Amino acid sequence: MYYLDENIKNLNRIFDQNKREGFLRLDLNENPEGLSQKFIDEVLKDVTPEFVAQYPETLEFTQILANYLGTDIEHICLTNGSSEGIRQIIEAFTSPNGRIVGVTPTYAMFEVYSKMYGRNFVPVHYTENLEMPVEKIIKELTPETQLLILLNPNNPMGNTYSDEEFNQILTAAKKNEITVLVDEAYMYFYPHSFIDFALNDEHIFVTRTFSKLFSLAGCRLGYVVGWTEGIKMVQKLCTPHNVNAFAMRFAKAILQKDGMIDELIRLQKEGKDFLITELSQNDYKFNAKEGNFIFIKPKTSAENLVLRMKNEEKILIKTYSGIGNLGNCLRVTTGGIKPMKRFMEALLKLDV
Repeated sequence: MYYLDENIKNLNRIFDQNKREGFLRLDLNENPEGLSQKFIDEVLKDVTPEFVAQYPETLEFTQILANYLGTDIEHICLTNGSSEGIRQIIEAFTSPNGRIVGVTPTYAMFEVYSKMYGRNFVPVHYTENLEMPVEKIIKELTPETQLLILLNPNNPMGNTYSDEEFNQILTAAKKNEITVLVDEAYMYFYPHSFIDFALNDEHIFVTRTFSKLFSLAGCRLGYVVGWTEGIKMVQKLCTPHNVNAFAMRFAKAILQKDGMIDELIRLQKEGKDFLITELSQNDYKFNAKEGNFIFIKPKTSAENLVLRMKNEEKILIKTYSGIGNLGNCLRVTTGGIKPMKRFMEALLKLDV
């Protein structure tokens, strides 16, 4: 008898097949300028036929990453982007019909993976002022809840949690025996991490990616940090050789190049500060908290602006609806000053 999982049959997925080459990409929170060509050439100069032909070996890079994080390899699982790690945590640490709590709006794949595996995703909505009082989260942490998903900071809202707030949430999670996943994809744009909790406690995971600040979205590399037994469970779900050899080569070079991470952070901050100043001077309402993204309330139609930006200016941005007191607005990836100037010039030209 042929079989099809009903969870997959009823799952709504959107696959972006658009060709984005040649556009200024401000829609997916990548680094719009990427790494320098000089750096890329330097990393690739010793690539050999043998390197390309053999399966990727992870031990050396995992040790380098562990040293960078101040831990050991037993606390780390490399993944094909942080999204793979998120999927594996949901699969391993929740049951069919299990209750998963997470804030919304947020990264769509949290809810997609929940539905994919037949879990019950319970959204906690932001206030009209785009705030997330921790009391709203704690209220949903019942004994039936198996997983809580937090983001530090959250995409697309940009909010964060203080140590006091995080400890309040964690206390409630432990009381109800709930595993906690903290996604830190955008942590480098806000240098306060909860990774020590994942390294020193049980039933806490932190996921990170090399796609955002590190500018390696095309290579697909991320990792999960957690207590050793939890990491073993995540590793059991990994496909053989799941991590790209080129991704590890680039990530190793970034981690070992003096000052490179600080420079990437500086360039992003410089561009974001420029955009915030320009928006303020031109009387735009916006939400610019942490992360390499910003909500902007346009003066005309958000949907129309997205199309015109693409067709007339070759700039890709996104639109979001129902964003609190901003209503329908634009979400724009921030980067260095050059792409921010280009976006701002296009916005002033079209948004009239």
